[in-house]
Amino acid sequence: MAIERLGAEDVSRLRALNALFARAFEDDANYAGARPDDDWLRATLARDHVIVLVSMVGDRLAGGLVAYELDKLEQARREIYLYDLAVDAPDRRQGRARALIDELRRIAKARGAWTVFVQADRGDAPAIALYESLGAREEVLHFDIAPV
Repeated sequence: MAIERLGAEDVSRLRALNALFARAFEDDANYAGARPDDDWLRATLARDHVIVLVSMVGDRLAGGLVAYELDKLEQARREIYLYDLAVDAPDRRQGRARALIDELRRIAKARGAWTVFVQADRGDAPAIALYESLGAREEVLHFDIAPV
């Protein structure tokens, strides 16, 4: 299974990944409504702390994830926040999500991160089952706080 990390030259594949996220999450407003320009995407993909992995079937994007490395201040360590993960409907149940997470875990170890963390919606049973098979579950509340 081919898992690749996107770099600054991979704007078209990132756009395909965002289209996949829009479909998978049924969220056109956030993933397709106000697309950033190519310069923004190239600059963002070039940052070390932005991790974008894709699962390919030949030249077709089958799934992917976006994660962010966070430097911590309470100890000299890092953690990785797995922000988005999706696999296209015809490519599910083939181990792609697990392969993407396994590659993220390898990157996390190489970068000196002490953990990878992820959130899941309560009603997303497949995601919850996957994440429970990989790590410890915590019950937390999530709040979106608007900037002023």
